[in-house]
Amino acid sequence: MAAQPRKKRAAEPPSEPNDIYRKLEERAIAESNELNRRVARCRACNRGDFLPAVGSGHPLADIVLVKYEPRYLEVSEGVAFFGRSGAAVLKSVERLGVDPLLLYGTNIVKCAGVDPKEGEANCPLYLLEEIHITQPKLVVIMGERTLQVFSRHAPEGMGPLEWRPGELQRLTAFTQALVTPDLDASLDDGTRKREFWSAFRTLGDWYRDEPPY
Repeated sequence: MAAQPRKKRAAEPPSEPNDIYRKLEERAIAESNELNRRVARCRACNRGDFLPAVGSGHPLADIVLVKYEPRYLEVSEGVAFFGRSGAAVLKSVERLGVDPLLLYGTNIVKCAGVDPKEGEANCPLYLLEEIHITQPKLVVIMGERTLQVFSRHAPEGMGPLEWRPGELQRLTAFTQALVTPDLDASLDDGTRKREFWSAFRTLGDWYRDEPPY
């Protein structure tokens, strides 16, 4: 899910709104790049030689996907949702008719192999910055543990969210949240895969009902 130019669903607006969007996009890209540099240099946790996995996708994406922590291929490439999890998401959104260029994926804990207490204490602030930059319309929180960590760090005005997989919930006045089972845990388990899909396909209903502007 590497960053790509964002594909709009609506007809091209007049030149003035286009100019405004381009300026917003340029600012978001600059802010996202700076955030990724800070994440890559972060030593708040005792992470050893493992590099953090930064977010992937467009920094003005409508949909932000959040897993708990990076897996092997994400760690090796330093990019969230690289490998099996990203392939599973792309296959799922294709089936749902959702434009994959509207996605941004990240992990709430940025490094693999760190002490969970350290990662859960230090990393969520980066996620909140990612949400602030992207200003998404929907945040998909994958896994009960991810939800628990997110809820502990959510600032005033966000949530509260409950463990109700497949139901849309209010995150802010302008953003909804969708909770699903853990994507990574579902990749090799048929029952968990069906549970994940049952909740995740709500994304398709949300996308079809979302106004095209």
